[in-house]
Amino acid sequence: MKPKSEIVPKELIENRIFVIRGHKVMLGPDLAELYRVETRALMQGVKRNRERFPLDFMFALTRPEILRISQIVISLKYSKSVYAFTEQGVAMLSGILNSTRAVQMNIAIMRAFVKLREILSTHKELVLQLRKLEMKVENHDGEIRAIFEAIRQLMIVPEKPKRPIGF
Repeated sequence: MKPKSEIVPKELIENRIFVIRGHKVMLGPDLAELYRVETRALMQGVKRNRERFPLDFMFALTRPEILRISQIVISLKYSKSVYAFTEQGVAMLSGILNSTRAVQMNIAIMRAFVKLREILSTHKELVLQLRKLEMKVENHDGEIRAIFEAIRQLMIVPEKPKRPIGF
């Protein structure tokens, strides 16, 4: 049985967070589905409150971005326009959607973003260590190649000089 605070499985939310243009975002159609409203109704609310959604809160995806994401989210393939909402944009949606479901979903989504941020911050140290190791390996690659080249040179059988025929 799900805890009362978990109205949808957190994995469902986490799987709908994408990184686009370097931002962690959720797509308008996914948010509409989670809030149980039509995408059209969600976007109408956003358009009525456009001043709440600057470009760093929400942006329209380009056609190539939509097609790239549609490999994961099949329903987007034929969408003419899709909007991506950053964490701040999702938080701002709570001000224009007043249902109990919207409030609960916003809390769940904010928790998912926080969890993702925590995971990424703990992995930064791992990434740093991997980069250091990669640098060491790259340096050793050159040294290893030089060793192999020296071994190859040693393996070459020198040709015996031919003695001239006659005196």
